[in-house]
Amino acid sequence: MWQRIFAVFQSRNREFLRDRGTLAWNLILPVALMFGLSFAFSNDRDAYTVGVFQEAAEIRTEQHAFFDTSYINFVAYDDLDLAMRKVERHQLDLLVEFGDQPRYWINPQSPKGYFAEIALLQSGAKPSNLIEKQQISGAAVGYADWLLPGILGMNMMFSCLFGVGYVVVRYRKNGFLKRLHATPLTSFEFIAAQVASRMVLILLITSFIYTGTHLLLDTRMDGSYFTLFLIAVVGAISLVSLGLVISARVTSEELAGGLLNLINWPMMMLSGVWFSLEGAPEVVRSIANIFPLTHVLNSARSVMLDGATLADVAPSLIALTLMSAVFLALGAKVFRWGPI
Repeated sequence: MWQRIFAVFQSRNREFLRDRGTLAWNLILPVALMFGLSFAFSNDRDAYTVGVFQEAAEIRTEQHAFFDTSYINFVAYDDLDLAMRKVERHQLDLLVEFGDQPRYWINPQSPKGYFAEIALLQSGAKPSNLIEKQQISGAAVGYADWLLPGILGMNMMFSCLFGVGYVVVRYRKNGFLKRLHATPLTSFEFIAAQVASRMVLILLITSFIYTGTHLLLDTRMDGSYFTLFLIAVVGAISLVSLGLVISARVTSEELAGGLLNLINWPMMMLSGVWFSLEGAPEVVRSIANIFPLTHVLNSARSVMLDGATLADVAPSLIALTLMSAVFLALGAKVFRWGPI
């Protein structure tokens, strides 16, 4: 069995490496996006973002006149440590708590925090609205730091889904799969070889791109490289397995492209590639959690920006592992060799 899997694994790798155009595109596109977007959006957000520490999910705007301030996006947090860390990283301009003893946290090195504080203090001019001040210091997380996991994840997603989906459909359409079916190779062995081949190629390309952009742009890395690599491995397997499910029975490349785009675009919009969903409605965040890419990006950013450990990202890794097992089993079950 292992000899047959390795033979298909080798042949798929050689086929990909001989396609110089696809190889160059996988390397150039994420690098160009990373540098271009980092330069274009280096000024960070246009609006102020203020965290509100409270146990309830919905912010009670009647608590303080500060909530009537325009051009400020208020985001509720029930985890004080997480919210304070975001103030430290300049991801929140201000953090407030309105209760029996109102208080707020500010990073004195944050320019936006300075003006958000002025707005807060002016809104609380009445004695009943007085509030205690506390300071949090820390270096800013730049747009390039936050963007890098999204760009790498997007490139991984496209490479895994289209790199497997189109290939398998093409194999089926030109009769190559039918010839393989005449050999002792089973559907599970073929799928396992495709997963292994694409996973190795994607990890090599992603590692190369990450190393280059990390060194040139000096992006932040507070966690373990091993944990980050493990996230990439489990995420790549999950995405490749999903691509195989789509291509398991499809015989038309046009239909395969439509189905893959039907999955790609929601993931790209809802998984946090370009923007954070922290202020989004709960239903949107719940939908985003069904996508493998969401777990990959959330855990990768936690490791890179917040120094999360393996135990911290274990729930995401478990979810990705379960998704991979379901996708692989389903793909092997419905897989067919020929067009009929």
